[in-house]
Amino acid sequence: MQNRMKTHQLIENEIISLLDNEPVGRLATVDVSGFPYVIPVHYAYLNQKIYIHGLVKGEKLDNIIKNQKVGFEIDRFEGFIRPEEKNPCNVNTVYQSVIIRGTAKILEDETLKTEALNKIVEKYTPDLAGNSFKNAIKATAVIEITIKECTGKYYK
Repeated sequence: MQNRMKTHQLIENEIISLLDNEPVGRLATVDVSGFPYVIPVHYAYLNQKIYIHGLVKGEKLDNIIKNQKVGFEIDRFEGFIRPEEKNPCNVNTVYQSVIIRGTAKILEDETLKTEALNKIVEKYTPDLAGNSFKNAIKATAVIEITIKECTGKYYK
């Protein structure tokens, strides 16, 4: 465990609040060459899982098909703590972050896809919530991340 995690852990409701409110997450997969592939995504937290939507073809989906192990990260940057003396080595950051390790799968069930997409719409464009997805649901991939490990930390 990182040293800062011993004294600066977020509690569960703080982690959930970040997951519910931060607009951008970062999904990490492993590409066919074994390299990390990290991309920013819009997401929703629902039923203790992370849901991400996107096109039905692409590198992140190809990577998940080959290796379901993923990482997911969100953070909230709040500012810098500047020391009185002018030493750049003593500048620190006020932040909160959540790191998730889990397994991902591409959803096929239209009912679950619709539930996840509704949650994403409610989060980002609440004025459009409740509208039908019509044929778009077939052209939209939804990734479900089952959380295996989740940690949160902060510094103030």
